[in-house]
Amino acid sequence: MPGCPCSGCGMAGQRLLFLTAIALELLGGAGGSQQALRNRGAAAACRLDNKESESWGSLLSGERLDTWICSLLGSLMVGLSGVFPLLVIPLEMGTTLRSEAGARRLKQLLSFALGGLLGNVFLHLLPEAWAYTCSSSLGGEGQSLQQQQQLGLWVIAGFLTFLALEKMFLDSKEQEGANQVSGYLNLLANTIDNFTHGLAVAASFLVSKKIGLLTTMAILLHEIPHEVGDFAILLRAGFDRWSAAKLQLSTALGGLLGACFAICTQSPKGVEETVAWILPFTSGGFLYIALVNVLPDLLEEDDPWHSLQQVLLLCAGILVMVLFSLFVE
Repeated sequence: MPGCPCSGCGMAGQRLLFLTAIALELLGGAGGSQQALRNRGAAAACRLDNKESESWGSLLSGERLDTWICSLLGSLMVGLSGVFPLLVIPLEMGTTLRSEAGARRLKQLLSFALGGLLGNVFLHLLPEAWAYTCSSSLGGEGQSLQQQQQLGLWVIAGFLTFLALEKMFLDSKEQEGANQVSGYLNLLANTIDNFTHGLAVAASFLVSKKIGLLTTMAILLHEIPHEVGDFAILLRAGFDRWSAAKLQLSTALGGLLGACFAICTQSPKGVEETVAWILPFTSGGFLYIALVNVLPDLLEEDDPWHSLQQVLLLCAGILVMVLFSLFVE
């Protein structure tokens, strides 16, 4: 190489230039690959954002708007059934409970309420939970022993939860305080029950308007006698008629939340899995209210004729739930 003092220097310089060129090429390729990765990540994030916006767009589209309106109205109608007892229970019922005649009439209402609660649990809530569990079984072969045990465990969990809540919030041993706590526990159970009704109404309207209307009417038929029983339990807890009606209406919020949950998930499987454990849990709560809070009051009756009336009214409450179940079927 001209101008180079040693003969080996030209070869070394050429090798150095060659290696430098290779290094620059590798660095450039690495920088390009990093930029490509950044571009791919941005594109993936953009696709996710587009997918999320599309899902929200479909959720709020015109097709879903009818489902939203019908589901919320249907759930609200179920919740408004809590006003029905105002048309059945006399106006003076809330003010004459402390008299002997008023207390006797209240026990008659509680007898009917006990029958309605037991009928609602064993003819409505538990059979529905059983049906949802069977429908979610693999292969449609029915429930396994483990699923049946889980159903029973959820009932026990609901019973023990309401027992723990009453122990927590019962500050005094006075009967009036115990009655008031039992009234609030019944409102809690009714709210959870309305949540499942909202799930059922919205899931039905997602299928079609016809099925949604039929489901709403079926739930209303079941709820009317149940609401009368809940109203009697609130009167026993010391609330007047109007306060009891307002508290009953507040439980309608559970139905609206259930309808919103069902529409937002838009997955029948997700709704079935939720209902499959909420229904037996609510059943445990209603069983606690019926057997622990209501039944002991009826056992205090000494008059054989009044005891017979209470037993007949209890059977009438169960019979009403049986007739409504058969009519709905």
